[in-house]
Amino acid sequence: MDTLLYIIMAALGLIGSFFSGLLGIGGAIINFPLLLYVPPLFGAASFSAHEVSSISMFQVFFASLAGVLAFRKKGGGAQAVLHKGLVAYMGSSILAGSLIGGFLSGMLDGNMINLIYGVLAVLAVILMLIPRRGTEEKAGDLSFNKFIAVGASFLVGIVSGIVGAGGAFILIPIMLTVLKIPTRTTIASSLAIVFISAIGGVAGKLTGGGIPLWPTVFTVIGSLIGAPLGSKVSSKINVKLLRYGLVVLIAFTAVKTWLTIL
Repeated sequence: MDTLLYIIMAALGLIGSFFSGLLGIGGAIINFPLLLYVPPLFGAASFSAHEVSSISMFQVFFASLAGVLAFRKKGGGAQAVLHKGLVAYMGSSILAGSLIGGFLSGMLDGNMINLIYGVLAVLAVILMLIPRRGTEEKAGDLSFNKFIAVGASFLVGIVSGIVGAGGAFILIPIMLTVLKIPTRTTIASSLAIVFISAIGGVAGKLTGGGIPLWPTVFTVIGSLIGAPLGSKVSSKINVKLLRYGLVVLIAFTAVKTWLTIL
């Protein structure tokens, strides 16, 4: 039975991170329902909301680490769009928020974690339907409202730490539409910010305990395979229809989550 469970966890990690890399969204918004609902269908295991959020947080950490390393390998002009000031302000505040959220998740009732995921899933559907538009100014000339950047990233860090997410699907629309950050700078900088968020989230989960070790390890292994595959495929196909398909999937999951809560 353990072998079946590990195969399922690796497959779920691969599937979730593949669509994350394909569509450029946070993997946790996909992985949370997969980890919560799929293993029981095969009689392999039944994870609590606390355990799912812990597994998801570790997956986000390693997936974002792989993304940062891949970004650094590109070098040249690709690194020029990463804005260090933006990463410093938003990264430090999201780190504090995710530390708090990761620690709080161990104290919250499982239904409360599901409720927070349900709210985030509805928010994700709305944000994914909004066209991503940013300015095209140079990263070096960038100016932004530091109070909004710090406050928004701190709040995103708290809720993301609770459910085991990196928060990219919320951060990116905020950076584009509220802070008016250029598109290329948003993509590059959000990657670093989410990685910092994941550090705080993992630290918070370790403090709270209750982490299923081997299911987490195999989920991470699957995600490290799936994310690069998704990124490669995304450069070769039009993912617009797939994106709307995923909106429907997340909406369905949100409805299922809300029905469970209510």
